[in-house]
Order: sequence, then C-alpha cells, then structure tokens
Amino acid sequence: MPRILIVEDHPNLLRSITQALFESGFDVTPAATLQFATNEFSGAIDLVILDLMLPDGNGLDWLSKLRAAGHPVSVLVLTAKDSIPDRVDGLDSGADDYLIKPFAIDELLARVRALLRRETRWDSSSLAVADLQIDLAARKVFRGNDLIELQPRQFELLAYLMRHSGQIVTRKMIATHVWKEPSATWTNVIEVHVNQLRKKLESLDRPAILHTVRGKGYRLGDAK
Repeated sequence: MPRILIVEDHPNLLRSITQALFESGFDVTPAATLQFATNEFSGAIDLVILDLMLPDGNGLDWLSKLRAAGHPVSVLVLTAKDSIPDRVDGLDSGADDYLIKPFAIDELLARVRALLRRETRWDSSSLAVADLQIDLAARKVFRGNDLIELQPRQFELLAYLMRHSGQIVTRKMIATHVWKEPSATWTNVIEVHVNQLRKKLESLDRPAILHTVRGKGYRLGDAK
C-alpha cells in the first residue's frame, strides 16, 4: 500500500485530502507543520503532497533540503500561487508536479496516481549504488563485474535497501515492507539476514557498503 505524507496547515483541506486518499486505499500521514513532516518523513514514504506557505517555514525550502539530501521521493506541490515564475520555482526546487488551489479532489487523486505510476516504472528497472547493481527483472546482483548469488529473501531485502540508499532504514520498516509483517518478533530474523547479506556484498575484500547505524537500523551506501 503506497504511503503518502500530506503537509498542509489548513485543517479542513488537510482533513478532506486525508479522507479522500484513505478511501482510495492509501496509507496517509497528515502533517500541519514542516517540523512534524520532518519527524514523520522516512524512506518508506512513496509520495509527499506539499503546501508551500506553512506556519513554520516555506515548503520550497524544505523541498530543496530534501533534494539536497538525495531523497528521490515524488513531490506534488499545492499552492495558491499560480504565476509562471512561481511554478518554475517549484519545479526547479525539485517538485514533480504542481497543483493550483482551489482544485477538485478528483484531479488531485488523478495526479497522485500518475506520480505513483511513474515511481512504479522506475522501480521496475535496475538500481545502482556505487559499484553495486541490481537487475530487478532478471533478479541478478553484481558488485563490479562479479555476480553475487542471493537467496530470494536476501534479494528482496537488498532491493528495498537500494531503493532507500543513503537513508536510515529501521527494522520496523524492513519488517513492514519486506517481511510484510510489522512485528517485533522478526527483529532477530532481520538481523541475521542483514548480516548474511553484508557478508556476500563485502566478500573478496570489497569496501563496506551496508552499515549498521547503532540504535536506529541500517544504511546502504558509502561510509560517512
């Protein structure tokens, strides 16, 4: 189920959008401030619906920082500013789409579906992080020119980590999106699978690429 973060400070509009998306089958997280949105944002978010004029800052500044940090999540901007320069600023700041207020909920839903389809098409291709590559269609993994043999669960785990490379991925996120079971009972199982995956990825004296972030989870990418 796609997870959508809505950042909108108008209570009635936030309630209306949340309800419409929930009834359409989405997992929705509403946020009335940028601070709350920052606290709720994670690699598990598939789409952000972002107002620009918020009580604790400008949505475009928040979006620019999001892109600067390397987050690829799709972002649909909502705003009453309808001039061409305003739209250009939004797109240049990293927005994927731009919807002018007031708008019809049906149009919002159509744009959400279109952005999520775009994300699905991206997911169906290959992924790469440093010298690590994964072909999702052929289910093959390479580190450099070397083919790495993975078990099915290890493959799904790696694919999830690669989709969220550079971000901290918690055990709960892995349990929910890879094991499809958000239960604490999977914690030890996940740790075992991560350790086994790490050994395969970092064999033959390859540089470390799968890191444990103490007390938080795991991060795939270069050492920081």
